[in-house]
Amino acid sequence: MAQFVTRLEDALAERVDSLVAAGVFSSRSEAVRLGLEELTDRLERERIGRQIVEGYERIPETEEELEGIDEELEEMLAEEPW
Repeated sequence: MAQFVTRLEDALAERVDSLVAAGVFSSRSEAVRLGLEELTDRLERERIGRQIVEGYERIPETEEELEGIDEELEEMLAEEPW
């Protein structure tokens, strides 16, 4: 397992320590690990989202593909139990 050594501003370290003391995280290491996992996951999702948008901008949907989409969406929503 890789190990990171880093420095944090005192205020940020205190905030992390407060979360550990409150039982949100079991340790500083867990807080950092989960924070990095969430950050990298969010950035990856944003990258994929941009790629999807770029793809639709390069090759937009045709009128034929969009025909009837509103009705299909209304039918799908009507089927939902809420």
